[in-house]
Amino acid sequence: MQYRHVPVMVSEVIDYLNCSPGKTYVDGTLGGGGHAKAILEAIGPDGFLLGIDRDPDAIAYTRQSLDPFRPNVQTFHDDFTHLPQILSRLHISHVDGILLDLGLSLYQLEGSRRGFSFMRDEPLDMRMNPQQSLTAGALVNKLSEKELADLITRYGEEPCAVRIGRRIVDSRRKKMITSSLQLAEIVKKAVPARHRRGRIHPATRTFQALRIAVNQELEALKEFLDEAVNFLNPGGRLCVLSFHSLEDRIVKERFKTLSKGCICPPQFPKCVCGKIPRMSILTKRPVRPAAQEVRTNSMARSAKLRAAERLREEGP
Repeated sequence: MQYRHVPVMVSEVIDYLNCSPGKTYVDGTLGGGGHAKAILEAIGPDGFLLGIDRDPDAIAYTRQSLDPFRPNVQTFHDDFTHLPQILSRLHISHVDGILLDLGLSLYQLEGSRRGFSFMRDEPLDMRMNPQQSLTAGALVNKLSEKELADLITRYGEEPCAVRIGRRIVDSRRKKMITSSLQLAEIVKKAVPARHRRGRIHPATRTFQALRIAVNQELEALKEFLDEAVNFLNPGGRLCVLSFHSLEDRIVKERFKTLSKGCICPPQFPKCVCGKIPRMSILTKRPVRPAAQEVRTNSMARSAKLRAAERLREEGP
């Protein structure tokens, strides 16, 4: 299987995860296995990596590509939000680091034939896990004009969302919308010429919004970040690579919340909330890829890396 993908900021990820021989890590978004391979090389010969991905094609590929590292790696076709259950099955209570890479792989864009890209004509699918039922086609053909506009606004931050929602509903009255190029052309016609300037395609934000909604990406990220610290050893690291502002905002705010202590009003004579800092933020600002990496891998252009460490002592 040809699963093309170039991992982003590999050396920075290894550094912020604080990889060293004998440690245990989780890669919650295996993709093409690029980060996983680098982690395994850094933690060998006695370290262990648990790899998770909800795309069965990614799991099939990495089971082959990472085979030389067995038995130090185990992969699961699952969602990273199910990490507690997976760790329980493996009788692992805590790990030394967790990585999430929230970007799409080149394979998903170019070879999966699931309609993630508007650069080729493919079924309007957008499921990262083809076993789930909801597709982008179902959303586009069933949601009301207002529901579509709200979705595209919320997940795509698209200023022309109302016009796009109206054009989609008008178009599907004549013919069901079933392909990525068909949808891209509808969106393009809905966006005024003055909004078509710049380097991004007029359909970019709409496709992003539909993909996020289909896969419930932001809800999964929030759920995971709230729980991940519980499975880190003291001094363990959590690293997240995000590729758009909605994801990065969630990571930034969750890290900020986990690093805060008492939230009682200042007029209270003593703390009654009992809240204690659980993590220390390692990246006050997101780490961006070097110019050379962006020149050789255009997908790295929008990447942001944030990292935090579980405090070695929590509470008084």
